[in-house]
Amino acid sequence: MWEFIAANRRKSIVLLTVMAMVLIAAGMLIAEAVQPDAWIVGGLIAFVLWVVMALASYYGGDSILLASAGAREIQREDHPTLYNIVEEMKIASGLPKMPRVYIIDDSRPNAFATGRDPEHASVAVTAGLLNRLNRDEVQGVIAHEMAHVRNRDILYVTIAVVMVGVIALMADFFLRYMWLAGGRRSRGRGGGQAQALILILAIAFAILGPIAAQMLYFALSRRREYLADACGAQFTRYPEGLASALDKIARDPGMKEQRNRAMAPMYIINPAMAFGGAGLFSTHPPTQDRIRILRSMSGASLADYEAAYAKAKGGGLIPGGELKASRPVGVRPPGAEEPQRPEPSAQDKARETGDLLWKLSGYGFIACQCGARLKVPPGFRGPQVRCPRCERVHEVPRAQ
Repeated sequence: MWEFIAANRRKSIVLLTVMAMVLIAAGMLIAEAVQPDAWIVGGLIAFVLWVVMALASYYGGDSILLASAGAREIQREDHPTLYNIVEEMKIASGLPKMPRVYIIDDSRPNAFATGRDPEHASVAVTAGLLNRLNRDEVQGVIAHEMAHVRNRDILYVTIAVVMVGVIALMADFFLRYMWLAGGRRSRGRGGGQAQALILILAIAFAILGPIAAQMLYFALSRRREYLADACGAQFTRYPEGLASALDKIARDPGMKEQRNRAMAPMYIINPAMAFGGAGLFSTHPPTQDRIRILRSMSGASLADYEAAYAKAKGGGLIPGGELKASRPVGVRPPGAEEPQRPEPSAQDKARETGDLLWKLSGYGFIACQCGARLKVPPGFRGPQVRCPRCERVHEVPRAQ
């Protein structure tokens, strides 16, 4: 496991170092273009800006992402099945601490993980995921997200996103400055060949810098998705669960709707490109490729995924030391985790998830003898409510 984490960490550190150097150089260029002999000040400002935003992301990035997605934390009694699955995958992945579990009021099936390290991790799933997927499929999705946590992907990706954002912010500031003050500057300064060259370089960076930073970040993200699929299949010992989940999520009609572009790359499947091909700006590899690799595995070990990946993509993915330590893992039969419990119907799952969302919104419930469940909104102050089905009157304080 440690070589796996170290390999990811080395690639991440190289990426982040390169982006930091680009950021500081950009600050110097832009400052020099705006004001002669100000390149040192520009570099310092760029560095300080990055440090502040990186620290904010490190300590509060998970809260920001969860709030942006509208996620609400749940406990075991709120949704025992989901909580048990997360607990199973916490044990299988070897995480030192149980991640916090969140649900998102979104009809589209999807999920993501966040947190700066395994001790401060969170997993969020949408209501649509719980409604549309069976237990094996939900377990595959959770295992994939646990792999991101265990492999320390999320911290580096979060900081990389911050760097991309800072670079884009600086570029946007410079271009706006040039647009608003360019004419005034040209009249007030004679310039020269050196100053003209610096100005051209600054403009070129302002246009191409954010694009290059995004390409580096996206390339890193695509590789991490394959690695998380490999680990997820090993944790569950059932690659078909994750493959089937990816297929269902990608084919869901609601995936075509755009709701939160900033959060899209964090999910197990980017809603903007559910079944699209992988381009330079793709945050995820093609879903068809991920499904094909999982379904061609002969077992559930990392070595089995490596063989399937090499056959499909023609190259290696998993570090050699990790492959040598990989032990054979057989594929378990479907439904083996809870064979004594039948899979709930789609209607039962939708009712359970819907009631949970009402509860998290502050609603109370009253069970009537006729079988109806009355929802009492938060702030209701009346002493009684009447059942619309059988006309029975219920005392609110006693019922709740």
